Amino acid sequence: MATSTNAALCFFLFLLPLSINAATFQIVNRCSFTVWAAWATTGPRAGGGNRLNSGQSWTININAGATGGRIWARTGCSFDGNGRGSCQTGDCGGVLQCQGYGRAPNTLAEFALNQFQNLDFFDISNVDGYNVGLDFSPTSGGCRGIRCAANIVGECPAQLRAPGGCNNPCTVFGTQRYCCTNGPCGPTELSEFFKTRCPDAYSYPQDDATSTFTCPGGTNYRVTFCP
Repeated sequence: MATSTNAALCFFLFLLPLSINAATFQIVNRCSFTVWAAWATTGPRAGGGNRLNSGQSWTININAGATGGRIWARTGCSFDGNGRGSCQTGDCGGVLQCQGYGRAPNTLAEFALNQFQNLDFFDISNVDGYNVGLDFSPTSGGCRGIRCAANIVGECPAQLRAPGGCNNPCTVFGTQRYCCTNGPCGPTELSEFFKTRCPDAYSYPQDDATSTFTCPGGTNYRVTFCP
């Protein structure tokens, strides 16, 4: 009996950090237009979506240990009663309830929870381009938030322009120089367009040094569109 009790206690203690460190994300639409918020993770795989009129918010809970996580705004969407349709930017396979990542261009709030030394890693990324401004800030944990809210769509270079957004050069050209798919690479004149306007955000795939931020595991967050 004592052995069973100890085993049950150990199992409970194993699960306890996971329940403590699950994260709450409040997603807020401060754009003057409707967006269709979306989220997805790869480990464990999960996702969803919701229509947010201007001023509305949506709260989601993300399991501890989630990796490959991202939140983004879809724009110019139309869905039928079965949740099927399409979006001008950020479309995720033509469904309201995303289970995979969105189509570029879309500004990304990315995260991996409870990773090395039980830290959350988070960032804003323009590697998939830009469609709306983002603020990604902790609401607990005592760490700093990040923001990318420049007029990137209005100032987008001609070769990167897309309906409703501004593409990253990797999306347009697909080469090693811009995509960093075959070894190390550095900034380019086109990635610098994004970096000068949003210094805290990823501008190309290996832009880690100035673009990755951490908070203690168990931190909660707010993602604001058009801050």
